[in-house]
Amino acid sequence: MTLFLLDARTATFHFPGIGRYVASLVPALTTQLEAGESLLLAVGSEGLPPALAASQAPAVPVRASPFSLAQQWQLPRLLRHLTAEEGPLLYHSAYYLMPYRPGVPTVLTFYDLIPLLYPESVSRRARLLFQLTTRLALHAADHVLAISEASRRDLLTRFKVAPERVTTAPLAAAARFSPQPAAALDAVRAKYDLRTPFLLYVGINKPHKNLVTLVEAFVRARRGAWRLVIAGAWDPRYPQARTAAAELAPGDAVRFLGPIDEDDLPALYAAAEAFVFPSRYEGFGLPVLEAMACGAAVACSNVSSLPEIAGEAALLFPPEDQEAMAQTLARLMDDAALRTRLREKSLVRAA
Repeated sequence: MTLFLLDARTATFHFPGIGRYVASLVPALTTQLEAGESLLLAVGSEGLPPALAASQAPAVPVRASPFSLAQQWQLPRLLRHLTAEEGPLLYHSAYYLMPYRPGVPTVLTFYDLIPLLYPESVSRRARLLFQLTTRLALHAADHVLAISEASRRDLLTRFKVAPERVTTAPLAAAARFSPQPAAALDAVRAKYDLRTPFLLYVGINKPHKNLVTLVEAFVRARRGAWRLVIAGAWDPRYPQARTAAAELAPGDAVRFLGPIDEDDLPALYAAAEAFVFPSRYEGFGLPVLEAMACGAAVACSNVSSLPEIAGEAALLFPPEDQEAMAQTLARLMDDAALRTRLREKSLVRAA
């Protein structure tokens, strides 16, 4: 028997991005198992997270959270026990806060370097801890999965890791992200009061997401009754985009929807006239791929991983150039034929 233990303690609301990655990885890995192989999930003391409720993989409880020093001895003890009882084991950590002497072959998934590249997003203490714990995780792992070529390049540039130890394993949109029936589009428009044509952004409001520039560019480019709809988790530490909208945008030209029910996201992507993603940096940029899979016309930044993800299927713009962004938004609003061509390209690219 060969065991694969995936650390699923991050499949919670506290880790929105990583949690989605883990929740999507579990059913995909299950289909890849061969005879004599088994997938186990390390979960917190509260049991299987809701995101993994449908999983058939056996769960192994770990009392210590990823933030607890106790995991440094609890998890290695568990790994040794499983190896002694069941045979060879591979441990997969989806987070850099992990046991740094696991005692078994280990794979680590690496996402991005936002705390180092955008230091204003975290405290100095958090930056130092990120740098230290990432070094420890990279030293502990036998192999590293980077979620994009851009992320892999960043990792190799900032840390001393042998290139052959890092493999790019791109993310994928979940199967539910696909073109939606007209009834679903009507329902999501009614639910969120989206009566007029709108451009859509989905994501959090952290500084590197560049939402202030997006709001300013949209105000400059706006045509008629078009709206900009900003959806996703909201961090109250960064109110600047709301402030800019209140000062610059008339009425409800810019709408902030806040967190969106996961079940509504495919129809929301598909209902938008176009999806816009102005981020200054992304380890991958999953919303771009999700929007494309739903058949949305896409415009996004031309930096980090985003050109790699979008290819030639999207309009690209420099995120720091407000004028270029405004011109791109104006093109999208003015040219219905362009939006149709981009939708067609999106579906091909996502596939």
